Amino acid sequence: MSTATTAVAPSPALTAADRCDRCGAQAYLRVELQSGGELLFCAHHAREHGDKIKELAANVVDETHKLTEKRPIVD
Repeated sequence: MSTATTAVAPSPALTAADRCDRCGAQAYLRVELQSGGELLFCAHHAREHGDKIKELAANVVDETHKLTEKRPIVD
């Protein structure tokens, strides 16, 4: 008997073009749902709906750290 394995492709990084499904702000959290599909959230709505996200998520890509990273100032 042979065994089949399946690999899941990693989610791409979020970009400035990815928008929150609640308010349209830049998304910093991608939630892949157990039922299939995905939702995108800004940091505010990710915090607001955090408990429900944990219940429904199969995978979460959290890039909220980008909000506090120091970036070099270019003259």
